[in-house]
Amino acid sequence: MTEYGEKAASRRSWEIDALRGLMLVLMTLTHLPTRLTDPLGQPFGFVSAAEGFVLLSAYMAGLVYSRIAYRKGIVQMERAFWTRAFKIYLIQAAILFFLFTVITAVGLRIDQPAVKNLVSFYLAQPLEGFVFGLLLVYEPALLDILPMYIFFLLMSPWVLAFGMRHGWWGVMAVSAAVWALAQYGLAEWLHAQAVQWLHLPVPYADTGSFNTFAWQLLWMAGLWMGASRNAPDAKPFRFPPWVLAAALALASYFFWWRHHGIHGQAPFGGDVRHNLLFDKWLLGPLRVANLVVLGILTIRFGPQLARALPRQRWLETMGAASLPVFCTHLIAVLLVLAIWGDNQLARPWWGDALLLAAVLGAMWGVGRFTQKADATPPPEEAAAAN
Repeated sequence: MTEYGEKAASRRSWEIDALRGLMLVLMTLTHLPTRLTDPLGQPFGFVSAAEGFVLLSAYMAGLVYSRIAYRKGIVQMERAFWTRAFKIYLIQAAILFFLFTVITAVGLRIDQPAVKNLVSFYLAQPLEGFVFGLLLVYEPALLDILPMYIFFLLMSPWVLAFGMRHGWWGVMAVSAAVWALAQYGLAEWLHAQAVQWLHLPVPYADTGSFNTFAWQLLWMAGLWMGASRNAPDAKPFRFPPWVLAAALALASYFFWWRHHGIHGQAPFGGDVRHNLLFDKWLLGPLRVANLVVLGILTIRFGPQLARALPRQRWLETMGAASLPVFCTHLIAVLLVLAIWGDNQLARPWWGDALLLAAVLGAMWGVGRFTQKADATPPPEEAAAAN
């Protein structure tokens, strides 16, 4: 490894990389249709790997890009954000093209319902599907995380600059207000206005599963936490004993409810109205509460746990190259859907084991290759690149 590579490696937080790697593994287990999809979905309560991945990505963005702002100025920080967003946009466009060509062709050839459902709007209106896909308006399932990430990156330079200059309470107050409006149909109302005034042809159901106006709360919180670590008066995150006790009690209860409740991952069974309190796509209030208590426990006890357990370097490798590893998992899931469909019992148990080993091995290989290829950038750029 070069001198730059050694410095970059020494400055990275291996604990954060390992956590991001774990989130990538859990997302893969959730998205690949196997016998493990349901048992390992939301393993820590009513919180999925997606929430953890977005929060950790925002934390790293706040940590890295605020450091760039302090050292090189706001203009350089903005340029780094925009460069990153453009890179991810090109990746999103490439995966869309792969979906609309290879995956769609295979799905139609073997009459695969899972693929036809995935690209139903594109099959009905190919030109509109292609154009609005490139405009990040049409977002087929599984391909709706990166567009949200791009939006957050484009918004972050102004938010980060404001927070560093004026503090974060105003930012978080506005973010919480937008999240609250999202619970009462902000996104649906804006889509209806676009349909009425701009004649948008894309149905709301095809604009992505994630409600961006709700999920921005996670991004803003992570950005704030990361940026706060570089502030001149930064202090460690500390919680009074009663907060830790309440967090432990609530986290334990949510964990028990998830794994021993009679409805599994649907906390209230068929009660749609109450399930919205835990809704993933809308980031319901009780889901936020579950995530907060898990976050408190992770911040307080995570470092001791990390020192006590052996380092999982394979997870660190994937977490350090999270973007290419995430894209590898997406491509693998799309290929599996095209060949076997979404039936979790389509293969024997040993077939599932071989499939998971192959996919996770490919993800690790891509992460390892990326680490070697990116061994020379300066520390800030190396951290930001992943």
